[in-house]
Amino acid sequence: MVSTETVLYVYLLSLVPSFEGRYALLTGVVLGLTPSEALIVASIGVLTLSLVLPQVLYLIDNLVRRWDNREGFLGFINRFYHRYVERTRIRASKYMDRYGFLGLIIFVAIPLPGTGVWTGSLVSFLFGLDKRKTVLALVLGGLLSNAITYTIAFLLS
Repeated sequence: MVSTETVLYVYLLSLVPSFEGRYALLTGVVLGLTPSEALIVASIGVLTLSLVLPQVLYLIDNLVRRWDNREGFLGFINRFYHRYVERTRIRASKYMDRYGFLGLIIFVAIPLPGTGVWTGSLVSFLFGLDKRKTVLALVLGGLLSNAITYTIAFLLS
């Protein structure tokens, strides 16, 4: 029997930037969930992020941009954020310029650090995609990323 704490831990891991569902899925199995249970919990995390992030990312962006010209920790966060945004814009532009909506799905689906729902949400924000299309692309890409990880880790091993 799997503990509620394990399920909650895997779910919370699936919400962490760059970790997200694909790595929470693997962690869940290590912690005692079956691959199918871990896939379900990680996928619920993807759905949560996909619904919430497009709605609040502009708030996060506005907050961090208020810290322009600040010193100390807030200045560090601001500089880190601006570098991350610029790197993300450059990395994602090849997908977005060429494929648009489908490019966002592909970008989110790639199971590597620096891609995923968090970064895909930022890409959508930067390229001005409609929030409904964004949610759909994030859900499809995030679930596809989980499916790729699941397939590689459990069906091909």
